[in-house]
Amino acid sequence: MIFLEPFEVLSKVYRGGAHLKIALGDLPSGEKGRTVKLCYDVLEHDGYLSLCVSTFAERTPPASIRIVLKIALSAMLFADMSRPVAVSEAVELCKKIGKSQAAGFVNAFLRAFDESKVALPQGIDGLVLRSNFPRFAVEETVARYGARAERILFAKSGGVSVRFVRGMERYLSLPHTDTPFERVKLFARFARDEGFDRGDYTFQSVGSVAVCSVVEPCETLLDACAAPGGKSVLLAERCGSVTAADVHAHRVKLIGSYAARMGAGNVTPVCANSAEFIPAWEGRFDAVLCDVPCSGLGTVAENPDLPLRKEEGTMSELIALQTKILANCSRYVRRGGRLYYSTCSILAEENDGVAGAFLKAHPAFEAERAECPLPHEETPFGLQFLPDTAFGAGFYVSKMRKV
Repeated sequence: MIFLEPFEVLSKVYRGGAHLKIALGDLPSGEKGRTVKLCYDVLEHDGYLSLCVSTFAERTPPASIRIVLKIALSAMLFADMSRPVAVSEAVELCKKIGKSQAAGFVNAFLRAFDESKVALPQGIDGLVLRSNFPRFAVEETVARYGARAERILFAKSGGVSVRFVRGMERYLSLPHTDTPFERVKLFARFARDEGFDRGDYTFQSVGSVAVCSVVEPCETLLDACAAPGGKSVLLAERCGSVTAADVHAHRVKLIGSYAARMGAGNVTPVCANSAEFIPAWEGRFDAVLCDVPCSGLGTVAENPDLPLRKEEGTMSELIALQTKILANCSRYVRRGGRLYYSTCSILAEENDGVAGAFLKAHPAFEAERAECPLPHEETPFGLQFLPDTAFGAGFYVSKMRKV
């Protein structure tokens, strides 16, 4: 059955609150490609598919049947599956999951569905429905970027981002896109092989590499929110020693295994809460990187399930945490050292907003001009990277110096 695995994955996401990539992780490899595409298509078009269901259903179907309908509609609309095949698969799925009583409704719904009768709203409502971003993010993006907003909101992922340490030439026969970083390539498809285990390459986003490119070489660096360790390992190439901290013990183990695989012997994983002061670290580091917990709304192209868990009301709590981490970790920077603040967000309030408020409250620090070869927008306190020019990703970095 084509639809069974996508149904099981999407049920975990919609009904269980699971992250899509985790829910996909345990699938057998045989049909994984098709399942991944169906799941991504459903979540990327969740708002539109919900409108399709509400347009053609007199009553709101139960959650499990809504998922069945979204999978079938997505297969028809975005995967070129014929209507008869989609109908047959959806009906069989109803029987398989113990919802035989709904099979007749699903059959009638899909046979009657007519995309031309789905009325799309205009303006902000239309963008919210089509873009998969929460309303507050759409409104801010439109207000800030005007006509460019649609390109930002609808930007697609640039592909699988691979950072090579050695042996890159063996893989360049695969379809790929160059990036401004010599050892980082984007592939349409990339199958992990023994080179990964040897540490010849790792999977690291262009955004992560770009943030690291802003960090200047130094002797001692603290990566304050380090897991799973990609930035720590890359920065270990230009820093004498890297202390990689995370608040969760199991994630600290991830940092250790990552560093060991990549041969980064100068990375020291530490279990520590970056929002709480550690006296032994005061003034100890040449540089501190705070890649803080954030909305993640610059990564929607890679994580289409993320907007399901984002509400405007949670932003104030998030910004308070970001502010606390940045203020606390600033105490670890030696005089003349540097403090870096980064997010994977396109929202000004958690980017320049947090950095600017910090600088105003901490006159011992001043903003420094950052440079990066990846296209970006210069802001008063940092660099903003946007999905339409940064291979589908949005992120931010601010560079500050303790004077």
